[in-house]
Amino acid sequence: MRIGECADLSYDCLRATGPNQWAIHVPLGKLKTERMVPVDAFGRDLVHRLRFFRSLDPLPADGRLLARPGSKVAILVQLRDYLHLVCHSLGLPTDIVPHQFRHTYATEMLRAGVSFPVLMKLLGHVDPAMTMRYVDVALTDLEREFQQARSKPRHLAPQPKTSPTPARTGLDGIIDVLLAAQHLMEMFRRSLTNANARKRLLRLANRLIKILTEVRKIKTT
Repeated sequence: MRIGECADLSYDCLRATGPNQWAIHVPLGKLKTERMVPVDAFGRDLVHRLRFFRSLDPLPADGRLLARPGSKVAILVQLRDYLHLVCHSLGLPTDIVPHQFRHTYATEMLRAGVSFPVLMKLLGHVDPAMTMRYVDVALTDLEREFQQARSKPRHLAPQPKTSPTPARTGLDGIIDVLLAAQHLMEMFRRSLTNANARKRLLRLANRLIKILTEVRKIKTT
């Protein structure tokens, strides 16, 4: 979840979804959407621990899981500062920010076999392009998939029996080209080792997303 969603978690956010199954109800967030995110026993115990300490907090109960002594902005600053302290104590870079956890989570979920549509729902995204920004599969993963495809022909897509679909024209064609360019740029960005070049390509990809959004708006008008 986003750090803002974490700060807004309700005291009763943990829900039992089945035998030994739990989920956290994430409230309305950045995109005005809410969702249920599955957690394991560790996540369940963590919520119980937070609830215990919340019950001991001198601040009056306000229905939230995390005590908020001041404004929401204040607790977000506190959470980031705590993270920096933990990183410093472990000898890790102190410029790590909470949002990077979403990036790691998305990558690990894909490696575990979670499908792209399901990952979108877990992250609370409404546009596939948004999810692509967080997905950064390691080169070792790409190499493994490539070698698997070469060694096991059944993984290869069969040749189409009919002629390929002709390219679309008009705004639909422009959207297709932008999506293709976005995909190729992302694939190339992942193959780079130069951090500066990766950041520059990410900025260009963000511009493509904005252009794509505007083109879709024109189509609907």
